[in-house]
Parts: sequence; C-alpha cells; structure tokens
Amino acid sequence: MVNQPPINDDRFTDAERQNDAGATFVLQSKGEWWHAGFHLTTAIVGPTILTLPYAFRGLGWGLGFFCLTIMAVVTFYSYFLMSKVLDHCEKAGRRHIRFRELAADVLGSGWMFYFVIFIQTAINTGVGIGAILLAGQCLEIIYTSLNPNGSMKLYEFIAIVTGVMIVLSQLPSFHSLRHVNLGSLILSLGYTFLVVAACIIAGRSKEAPTREYTLESSPKARVFSAFTSISILAAIFGNGILPEIQATLAAPASGKMVKGLIMCYGVIFVSFYAIGGSGYWVFGNKATSNILQSLMPDKGPSLAPTWILGLAVIFVLLQLLAIALVYSQVAYEIMEKQSADVKKGMFSKRNLIPRLILRTLYMIMCGFFAAMLPFFGDISAVVGAIGFIPLDFILPMLLYNITHNPPKSSLTYSTNLIIIVVFSGVGLMGAFSSIRKLILDAQQFKLFSNDVVD
Repeated sequence: MVNQPPINDDRFTDAERQNDAGATFVLQSKGEWWHAGFHLTTAIVGPTILTLPYAFRGLGWGLGFFCLTIMAVVTFYSYFLMSKVLDHCEKAGRRHIRFRELAADVLGSGWMFYFVIFIQTAINTGVGIGAILLAGQCLEIIYTSLNPNGSMKLYEFIAIVTGVMIVLSQLPSFHSLRHVNLGSLILSLGYTFLVVAACIIAGRSKEAPTREYTLESSPKARVFSAFTSISILAAIFGNGILPEIQATLAAPASGKMVKGLIMCYGVIFVSFYAIGGSGYWVFGNKATSNILQSLMPDKGPSLAPTWILGLAVIFVLLQLLAIALVYSQVAYEIMEKQSADVKKGMFSKRNLIPRLILRTLYMIMCGFFAAMLPFFGDISAVVGAIGFIPLDFILPMLLYNITHNPPKSSLTYSTNLIIIVVFSGVGLMGAFSSIRKLILDAQQFKLFSNDVVD
C-alpha cells in the first residue's frame, strides 16, 4: 500500500471518528450480517429489474443471458474482493466506513477521494431521481386504472411521492432502515413472482403481442443498442455503496459481509433470470423500460388479470421508497458531517433542524428533476456507465491488487487486470452510447411531460 500522510480530514482514526457526526449518526455500526444482506438486496434487487426485458431487446436471447450471467459473476466477485479489502484494512487498524476514504487511503492520491465523491453523488442522485420517477409512474398506473378519465398528470404523482419521501427521509441512520429493508426484500420477491405469472398469462392469451426477437437492422445501431443494454445491466447489478453498507456492521465486521452477499445473490438468481426471460419472451423487441407498462398498454385491455398487475404495482411502489432511502444515505452522511454537532444528541434541536431542512431540500431537488426529465431507461443506462462501472467493476479489483499484492503471475492478478481493462472499455462505450440515446430521446418530450420516455 502507498504510505503517504493524510490528504484530507476524512481519513480518521477511531478516536477522531467519534467526533464525526456523519459516522456517529448516519453510519452507526450496530448491525448483524443479515442486516447487511437486507441493505444489499434493497440496493441491488429493485424495480430496475423491470427494465431487464428492455435490456434484452438490445442483446437478444443468447447474448442477453450471457451478459446477465457475466455481470452476476463479476459483480459478486467484485463485491467479495471489496469486502476482503475492507477486512484487510480493519485488521490493520484502519476500519473504513466510506468508499471515498478507502480509495484515497489505498491509492494514496487526493484526486481519487474527490473522484469517488463525484461518482457516488451521480449514482445516489440518479437512483433517487429514477426511484421517485418510477414511483410516480406506479401511482399514475393505479390512478388511471381506477379513474380512466382522470385529469391528474405524472408530475403531480411525482410531487406526492416526493412528499412521502420527505417524511421518510427523517429516519436518522442507515441502521434504522434494517426493518424497512427486510420488507423491501420480501416485496422484491413478491412482485417478481407476480410479474412472471403475469407474463406467462399474457404470453398464452389471445391478446398476446406478435413476438419478434430481431435486433436493429443497422450494424452501427446494433452496437450502440448493445452497449446501452450492457450499461443498463451494470446499473441493475451495481450499488456503489458497499463500504457504507459494511460500515453498519458491528465490529469486528470481518467475514460478515460475505454472508450478506450470499443472501443477496440468492434473491438475484431467483428474480433477475425470471423477469428478464419471461418479459422478453412475451414482448421481444417491443419491450419497454418498464415491463408493467407493457403488460398494461394504453390502448386495449390489460394482458393479465388486473388484480395481479395492481398488486405488483403496489409492491413496486412500496419498495421504491426503501430504495430511495438507501441511496440517499451517502448524501445524508455528507450533510450530517458538515452540519451536525456530534457533541449534541442526534435528536437535539441543534441537529434536528438542519437535518430536516437539508434532507427536505435534497428530496425536493430529486423530485423536481424526476418530473422535469422523465427518462427512466436512459437514466439507468447513464448511471450504469458513468457511475456503477467505475465503482463496482474497476476500483475493487485495483484496490485488491494493491492491498493484497498477489503475484503478477497469479490467476487472481491476471483476472483482476482483465476485468479492469474490459470494463474500462465497456464503460467508455456504454457512456457514449447511453448519452447518445438520451440526447436522441430528448427530442421526443417536453419539460414535465406526462409520458416516460423509453
């Protein structure tokens, strides 16, 4: 490891961390391994999996399942290595509770600290915006099914969701979300089974759409679509906050995170393949960025029983609230670190008022951009390419090679280097193709549009 003097005041000893309000209040270390499993599952297995058939649309059957499997294997391996790096630092007397301080300590460069802050901020804000947008869309689906001639618009439902999130955002710490995230895990399995059942029913009904699995006719368009789809898969598998999740574990944290990962990937195996395969089987290259919208077309009857779709929408809506809370924790920790006084109580007037104001403003900002820029599929692709690929597919391998220093002739070192090189290229191509699609789609909508652009 590179030995350099501290480059910022975020690299604390345990004694100094006691004076850090962000660590003391938001990233409390009280959890067990199953709590980490709940947090991880909420961070990864969310309604973004409803975009899997849309991702398959740009890849086809064979390449779609191949890329899905590669992403699963690489991300599990990546998170396993990240956990090992955190365990290694903890055993050396430096327990890191933030991704940015871990990267800066191991890599020994000031710019890396700010790079991770920038990327995490992009991820957290992008996921927050996407979660609020999709939750608003879910409310709109429920509303229009009950009142087909209603006059309410998408931005009004987004405002309602934002109001709910403002209230929930006052839960003070990451650890305080453990019961919420257990409920989130159950909800994710619930709507997985409901959506798969709805797809099977839709595929066997008389109203089933004509199935076509052909890709784009132009080779150039096929390449761009493929890399956009890969970026979406990266966003679906990514979390970018594993160190902060591991920070919630009671010391010693060593070994506990791996158990949480196994729990999380058990849920991933059940849900990702089932929804991706069943949704693409029914809709093929007509799949939209939200499979529920495909099952409930604007014209004509629903393709599955209304009660199944309605219950799935409710489950998705409730889980989206938990996801927005989880991905807000890094922003809240930064706010708390700068605004709170650790010498005062967590719920003292001195700390409660700034927390209320800052978290409310953050949620209002996310809600505003969700209403103004309704690009759920495109947002997922951009966040995956720019945010999740660097943090989840590149940095963990680099950090492991530096901290554990495996021989350059070893399989571990070579595997890590190959993953770094391959996903650096994928990230660059994915960023270009997803931003390109976002720009093209920008021509299809007006500000505060009532339609979510695929």
